[in-house]
Amino acid sequence: MMIAPVQLDVCAAYLISTLQVTTSPLRIAGTVASFALFLTVTGHIAARNVLGDVPIRNAFIIGAVPALVAILVTTFNLNSFIGLAVAVILDWAVIRTLYEQSSSMSAYITFIHFVVSIILAAVLYAVLALIGSFPG
Repeated sequence: MMIAPVQLDVCAAYLISTLQVTTSPLRIAGTVASFALFLTVTGHIAARNVLGDVPIRNAFIIGAVPALVAILVTTFNLNSFIGLAVAVILDWAVIRTLYEQSSSMSAYITFIHFVVSIILAAVLYAVLALIGSFPG
């Protein structure tokens, strides 16, 4: 009977130590919000390129879901590949639900969202690296 409380204490201690952060919650919220906004823009670009004129409000949900998955994976030190797979699957499910498309069309939009996100992130990183390398 004493084994269960000890195991719960160990799990609770692990959870508390995992959730302790050394930075301010405002900085964390800003990082999550900026990542969600980036994914919102790329999600809207992907949906608009495939479906034509679509409402922007759907893209806000599409951007928030993978951002939240990324934060949970990072917070709990989970495997990045599993987190990526979960984010892509949830992205597909949200796109399918919001835009009411078939599974294959939703997979195509999800693929375009993934590709646009990688390309735009690479371009932004290159621009920031270039600005950071300016002399003086």
